[in-house]
Amino acid sequence: MARWQPAKKDVLDALAQEILHNYSSGRVIIALDGDVSSGAAGLADDLASTFTDGGRKVFRASLANFHRSRAERGTETAAAYYEGAYDYSLFRRVLIDPFRSAGSTGFVLSGYDEARDTAVQPKWQSAGPDATLIVDGQFLNRPELAGLWNYSIWVVGGESASSSIASEADELYLRQAAPRAKATGIMDYRDPERPRRQFADSC
Repeated sequence: MARWQPAKKDVLDALAQEILHNYSSGRVIIALDGDVSSGAAGLADDLASTFTDGGRKVFRASLANFHRSRAERGTETAAAYYEGAYDYSLFRRVLIDPFRSAGSTGFVLSGYDEARDTAVQPKWQSAGPDATLIVDGQFLNRPELAGLWNYSIWVVGGESASSSIASEADELYLRQAAPRAKATGIMDYRDPERPRRQFADSC
């Protein structure tokens, strides 16, 4: 007999309701953290749609749009990628800090175009006092970022390609930062049409 699973909409609705139970007003930042093959961006898009359908103003961003230039990154090793692939200072300065301020300060959702290896012209956004920012990316629960999120989700996805520098950096991140333990919730997204909650003591 096939194992019963709740529908995707039910899972995402329940997750959104859990978050809104604790953060029903004001600015809220949700981080979806996962390794390079986790599919965190897809889950972030799905969750954003769930919030939007519920009438919440939502903004979407990805740490992938705050890479450093290839010249700045230099020779890539797993350690160098983990420490310097992304411009965390820019990410905080133009997006996270102004969004968190909940005032009239504008914020930018993207700072870099990876395909063209160039900075992008900033497009300043504004929001009212009640808004949600959903961010996906690698390394979002590293020590200097972990305290920024109202709610963070560790996304369990497919198997990484073990030969890639990004995947090796993921392993370094797991050992040094223990991101799964820092996350507020865990989502299994190996089947995007059947996401399901996990708990810290489950495999």
